[in-house]
Amino acid sequence: MGRVDYLAMKSEVDTVALVNSDVEELKIVAKKLFSDVSKLGGSAFGVSFVKWMACFAAIYLLILDRTKWRSKMLTSLLIPYIFLSLPGVIFNFLRGDVGKWIAFVAVVLRLFFPKHFPDWLEMPGSLILLLVVSPHFLAHHIRGTWIGSIISLFIGCYLLQEHIRVSGRFRNSFTQPRGVSNTLGIIFILVYPVWALIARVTK
Repeated sequence: MGRVDYLAMKSEVDTVALVNSDVEELKIVAKKLFSDVSKLGGSAFGVSFVKWMACFAAIYLLILDRTKWRSKMLTSLLIPYIFLSLPGVIFNFLRGDVGKWIAFVAVVLRLFFPKHFPDWLEMPGSLILLLVVSPHFLAHHIRGTWIGSIISLFIGCYLLQEHIRVSGRFRNSFTQPRGVSNTLGIIFILVYPVWALIARVTK
C-alpha cells in the first residue's frame, strides 16, 4: 500500500515538473517574440504583411484539418479569426455582390441538394456567410481595432494550449511529425494580434 502511494506521489511530482518545464519554455518563446515584435511593431507595412501571413496561416490550418495531418483542436474558431484578420481588400470584395452570390449558391445547395454539398465546404461556406451577413458594427468597429486584436489573440492562445495539450507537451508539438505543421500555423496566427497591439501602443 505504501509503495502504491509512493508511486502515485512520484507520478504527480513528475507531472507538475513537466508542466512547469512547458511553462518555462513558453515564457522563453514569448519573451523572444515580444522582443522581435517591439523592434518592428511600429511599421504599418509590417502590420499589414503579418496580417496577410496570419490570414494565410489560418486558411492553411483549415486545409490541414481535412487531411491526414489534422489535429483535435477546435478549428471552427479559425472562422472568426479569419473574419477579424482578413485583409481589407479581400474582405470588401467578398462582402460585396461576389460574396452574396457565393453565399446564395451555398445556401441553395445545402438546403435543396445536400448530397452535392461536401463536408469540406462547411467551413468556407460559414466564413462567406459570416462575411456577408455580419452587422456593420462588427465589420467596421471590431475588425481592425484593438478589440478585434484581443479576440484574435485569445483565439490563438486557446488553439495553442489545446494543441499542446493534445500533443502531450510543448516540446512534443515541435517534434511530432503531425504536430510541427499545426504548431507553425498557430504561431503565425499568434504573431499578428501581438504585433498589431504593440504597434497601437507604440504609436
